[in-house]
Amino acid sequence: MNFTSGYTGCEHDIYELFLKTFTASEGTDEGQTIGSFVNEMMEKTSSDDLFVYSAYEGNALLGCIFFSRLEYAQDSRTVYILSPVAVKSNQQSKGIGQKLISFGLNELRGKGVDIAMTCGDPNYYSKTGFQQITEDIAKAPQKLSYPEGWLAQALTERDIKATGGSVPLC
Repeated sequence: MNFTSGYTGCEHDIYELFLKTFTASEGTDEGQTIGSFVNEMMEKTSSDDLFVYSAYEGNALLGCIFFSRLEYAQDSRTVYILSPVAVKSNQQSKGIGQKLISFGLNELRGKGVDIAMTCGDPNYYSKTGFQQITEDIAKAPQKLSYPEGWLAQALTERDIKATGGSVPLC
């Protein structure tokens, strides 16, 4: 398995991965929503504000993750949120997602990103270093339906501390 950075020339394959993966697990409507979301991110988000990492076996796309910038008006740290994440349905439970997330986090460290955040299953994401936080530490970009899943980790020596409580500027 090898990991790549970027998405140029792979947009259709990435779209299809998210569409099919989320359709299989969450239904057609969710698959369409997430597929459209990743397409819009790839089309409209500045390359400075979006990092995309993929896992391949030969030419086959196995998984893909997106990190997009979150800015807090009263905080000078560089913050990115991990979302969405997809691993091909028939390749899940093989550790591909965690290896891909670890790869992405290491890439962000190399770019000097201070904090990575995500929202999801704490048991899963804690395996790659994420810890539960509250919105007292950092406001989420959207209302959290699962507040226990609001997670973050420091990627530099700058600690995770309160961001001033302001809502991120997405």
